[in-house]
Amino acid sequence: MSRRSTHFRRGINASNPLERILILLVIAAIIGVTAGLLLPQVSPTAATVTGRYTATGSAADTLNALTVDDNQNPDGYDRDAFGFRETDTDGNGCDVREDVLARDLTDVVYKHAGSCQVSSGTLADPYTGQTIHFVRGRNTSAKVQIDHVVALENAWQSGARDWDSAQRLQFGNDPYNLLAVDGPANQEKGSASAAYWLPTNAAYRCDYVARQIGVKDKYHLSVTSQEKTAMLAVLHNCPGQAVPADQ
Repeated sequence: MSRRSTHFRRGINASNPLERILILLVIAAIIGVTAGLLLPQVSPTAATVTGRYTATGSAADTLNALTVDDNQNPDGYDRDAFGFRETDTDGNGCDVREDVLARDLTDVVYKHAGSCQVSSGTLADPYTGQTIHFVRGRNTSAKVQIDHVVALENAWQSGARDWDSAQRLQFGNDPYNLLAVDGPANQEKGSASAAYWLPTNAAYRCDYVARQIGVKDKYHLSVTSQEKTAMLAVLHNCPGQAVPADQ
């Protein structure tokens, strides 16, 4: 080995202790940052300590006032008990599906002059962020469905099982709890609460959770601990989020 090579290796060896210290410091910093990002995801306690579940605004305040019940069960649930599409509260001759389509779609075309039955329109779907061109028909109508923001089975478990038939009918047809949405997204959601399903369109999650909270407050429904935690985690990212008005 040449004297030059030996001198070069000695130079590296001489700096090794300092290099090792610097490398260890960098590794420690990376571990610290990674733990700070990941620990709240896997540990509710850590998330609470780091403030991941803190939220402000009327949506958060209303959520914190809801009853927490972790002993919910779906026994006895029957979707038909809510009578969806069995009312015409505004007396226009159409059920609530037509009313919600007319409210949520743009470029609405009706079946004929004077009709309230929607023939076609355009939906800016809140759940997926996609634009859906709705056309009424046997093979096309299901592209746009009407979702109960607080699902009927979720409502049953969180208080509706104790209601009379009139209150269930009101809930099942309340426009405040209804949205025109992408059909497949609605099917994917099913009866899940915010603890198990959120819209893929992240930009709509704050409004979605706030609407659920508004509905649960209006009807004095409870939330589970998991559901409340999931809602707070969403609201944490939208300070000042308000509960939408009931129109």
